[in-house]
Amino acid sequence: MKISNTIPDQFEGNEAYMNIVQRVSVRRFTEEAVTDDQLSAILHAAMSAPSGVNRQPWEFVVIDDKRLLQELSEALPYAKMVSQAGVALIVSGNRNRFLEGEDSELWQQDLSAVSENILLASHAIGLGGVWTCIFPHEERIAPVRKILEIPDALIPFNLIPIGYPKADHAPINKWNPDRIHFNSFREE
Repeated sequence: MKISNTIPDQFEGNEAYMNIVQRVSVRRFTEEAVTDDQLSAILHAAMSAPSGVNRQPWEFVVIDDKRLLQELSEALPYAKMVSQAGVALIVSGNRNRFLEGEDSELWQQDLSAVSENILLASHAIGLGGVWTCIFPHEERIAPVRKILEIPDALIPFNLIPIGYPKADHAPINKWNPDRIHFNSFREE
């Protein structure tokens, strides 16, 4: 097989595909509010993610209170931008819906799929967001639990601030053919 170094022409106009390859992480937001319909669309997309045995181990805390957004920005070292966001989502794993045994950690994959859907949906409707890490850092989990009164049965996984991008952001070209291996992993 031969992989092209450019997007094949036949996919260049496909909206869903282009939304994926043109998505960017947005860390600066305007003052414009995120609407209820936009938030609803994002959450519908989030819950459309796949999950192991369809357990859907996710819970969301939607934050639009400016005081709480400010508190979170002060408490989390890599989420300073959340104070500017129109809204933020805490994506959490619900222990009561985790699989058991050797599959007990699959919730992390499920919440990763949810989080990517949030970012893609935000981008598709003209908003922007960025994935900021909470789990597995206890020094980040603890203040989020306290600020948002999150019970022990939930594990805060990440915080995604969402809003209107303050500036145009060009996608970063992450294409690297050296990371592609056919039929086995071997360096050529």
